[in-house]
Amino acid sequence: MSKIQNKEQGGGGITVSSHSKALLKKYGIVGVLILMVVVMVIVKPNSFPTPNNIFNILIQSSIFGIMALGMTLVIVSKGIDISVGSVLAFAGVVAASLGQAATASGKFYPSLGEMPVIVPILAALLIGAFLGAINGSLIAYTGIPAFIATLGMLTIGRGLALLYTSGKPISTLTPDFTFFGGKIGVVPVPVIVYFICIVITWILLNNTSFGKSVYAIGANIKAAEVSGINVKRNLTMIYAYCGMLAGVAAIVFAGRTGSVHPGAATGYELTAIAATTIGGTSHAGGIGTIWGAVVGALILGVLRNSLTLLSVNPYWQQIIEGLIIVVAVVIDMRKNAKKK
Repeated sequence: MSKIQNKEQGGGGITVSSHSKALLKKYGIVGVLILMVVVMVIVKPNSFPTPNNIFNILIQSSIFGIMALGMTLVIVSKGIDISVGSVLAFAGVVAASLGQAATASGKFYPSLGEMPVIVPILAALLIGAFLGAINGSLIAYTGIPAFIATLGMLTIGRGLALLYTSGKPISTLTPDFTFFGGKIGVVPVPVIVYFICIVITWILLNNTSFGKSVYAIGANIKAAEVSGINVKRNLTMIYAYCGMLAGVAAIVFAGRTGSVHPGAATGYELTAIAATTIGGTSHAGGIGTIWGAVVGALILGVLRNSLTLLSVNPYWQQIIEGLIIVVAVVIDMRKNAKKK
C-alpha cells in the first residue's frame, strides 16, 4: 500500500515538475524582463524607475516593436525580412516630403502647400505594403530564398531613399505630423500607436483564417498546400503586412524626430528580428506569439536603456545585442532538436 502511495506521490511530483517546466517555458521570458527591471531599480534607484525614463523605454521600444510585430508573422511562416529598415527609410522620406510645413526652408516640393496629414500617412503605408508585397511575390512565385529577396530589397530601398532625397534629410514637418511623436496628456503617442498595432496584429494572427494560414505555412508548407491554402497569395500578404508596419514605424519615427534622413533606421531590421527571436518565435517556423514579440521588444528596450545608464560603450552595446540574438537562436534550435 505504501509503495502504491509512493508511486502516486512520485507520479504527482512528475506532474508538478512537468507543469512547472511548461510554465517556465511559456512565461520564462517575462521573468527575465522582471529580473532586469528589479536589478536596475536596485542599481540605479534614482534614474531608472523615474516616469520620464520609463516613458523613454516605451517610446524607444515602440518603433522597432511595431516592426517586430510584422517580423513575427514573417518568421512564423518560416521566412525572414532584412529589408524593413530600408523600407522604413524610403517610406519615411516620402512621407516627410509630403508632410513639410509651408514655412520650411528648402521645401522638397516648393509649389505644394501643406497637405492634410492623411496624405503622408497613406503614402508611407502604401509604399511599405508595396515593397513588402514585392518581397513576398518574389519569394512565393520565383522560389528565391527569403534572405536573398529581402537582401536585394534592403539595398534597393536604401538606394531609393538616397535617390529621392539626393542624400539630404527632409525636415520641418507640420504639427499634425509631429503629433505622432508627441503626447496625449502624459501618454506618448508612439506608445498608443504601438498598442493599436499590437491589438490589430494579435487579432489578425489568432482570430482569422489568414493567421491560421501563417502558422500552417510555417509548420509545413507542403501540407498547407495540400489542405487547400493558397500559399503564394498568403506569403505575399504576410510580407506586405510586414512592410506596411514598417511604414507605420516610419510615421512614428518621422513624428518623433521631426525629420527623416535617407540613412535612417540602419540596423533596425536586426533589432526587429532580435525582439521577435527573444520573444520565442521559432526560426524553424510555425511557432510564435505577438505577446512574445512585445516582451522581446521591451527586453531590448530595457537592455539598451540600462547599458546607457551604466555608461557602457555604445560599441559594446552592439556586441552584447548581437550575442543575445545568437544565444536566442541557439536555444531555439536546441528546443526544436529535442522535439525531433
